[in-house]
Amino acid sequence: MPSNEIRFDCQQRGDGGALVVRPFIDGAPLTELIDSFEIASGMRPAGDAYGGLIPGFYRFGPMQDHFHGRSANAMGPKTPVLGCECGEWGCWPLMARISTTADLVIWDSFEQPHRETRDYTAFGPFQFERHQYDDALLALTAAIAPDAS
Repeated sequence: MPSNEIRFDCQQRGDGGALVVRPFIDGAPLTELIDSFEIASGMRPAGDAYGGLIPGFYRFGPMQDHFHGRSANAMGPKTPVLGCECGEWGCWPLMARISTTADLVIWDSFEQPHRETRDYTAFGPFQFERHQYDDALLALTAAIAPDAS
């Protein structure tokens, strides 16, 4: 399986407020990837439902831990990788299992916990080289350091 590339975009919300973290996979925002998948799969509601995570609003713990699947407030074995477009991650999260090895980080088993009948089997998995993934997390940590909670 070929490796994907990840980066974490960190921008202020449109209201000039808190920082929002959005994963980009192979150059595309994860929000757009999941929107396209849900729309193509005939899921409703779909499109413009997801937004990035706002570390300043919630106690995810260090982003290094969160995006390695060790979030302080994860919902069970899965980790929120996106929140709702409203800014509340619990409102409409995209959850994924994050598995790590010495060489790889894998995001798979995606789910929308508020729509348990949805089938995300064909979405992902995304496999990242551990070195590239950890570099992206270091860049994210540096970008949010002043706002980290």
